[in-house]
Amino acid sequence: MADASEPQSLDEAPHILLVDDDQRIRSLIERFLRKEGYRVTVAESAGHARRKLEGLMFDALVLDVMMPGEDGFSLLTTLKADTPDMPVLMLTAMAEPGERIRGLELGADDYLAKPFEPRELSLRLTNMMRRRPEPARVVRFGRFRFDVRREELTADGDPVRLTDRERHLLKLFASRPGATIARHELVADEDLGDRTIDVQINRLRRKLEDDPGEPKYLQTMRGQGYRLLADPGES
Repeated sequence: MADASEPQSLDEAPHILLVDDDQRIRSLIERFLRKEGYRVTVAESAGHARRKLEGLMFDALVLDVMMPGEDGFSLLTTLKADTPDMPVLMLTAMAEPGERIRGLELGADDYLAKPFEPRELSLRLTNMMRRRPEPARVVRFGRFRFDVRREELTADGDPVRLTDRERHLLKLFASRPGATIARHELVADEDLGDRTIDVQINRLRRKLEDDPGEPKYLQTMRGQGYRLLADPGES
């Protein structure tokens, strides 16, 4: 993964979910990370973070331990059960080593005690994401293969022509095979209206499906969004 300080497009920039109940700290960290080249989504509570995690993709999570209601440990436990490869850096104002040990035992990848230098946070995030396993390079579904890095689709070994928008949408789905991607995420990512997204999905289906009216691979999850149903064991 490229260093977050390197110039990169918005699509390539690592996407961070920042969860902290302190508005001042959220604003400070968000401003700094954006200057460092990250995309940042903020949440003020564990419940708010859960809603963000349902519909958006993130490269790492910055999570405060002590929050009103559900604390960071509880959210961390759920997150690591669902997405064990998600890098998590925990923030704490507590000095007790027992609390840091608890977070690490629950699966946190790193710890940073408040107060801290924002630059240290950025460097720790970069190091965590470098250690993260690379996503599948090739996703297979039926007679199709999609190379995520090269953004190339083939059918039985023959190249399939895609428009730039179709290629971008397919890369989103192939980066999370089997996961439902919410409609609002697709709309925001493509800066398009709901109806235009439907049109683009239908056009892509005509290239992927034997019967676009009964899609086998690019499926509609009613009331939620869409998912790409890939073959098991993609590499």
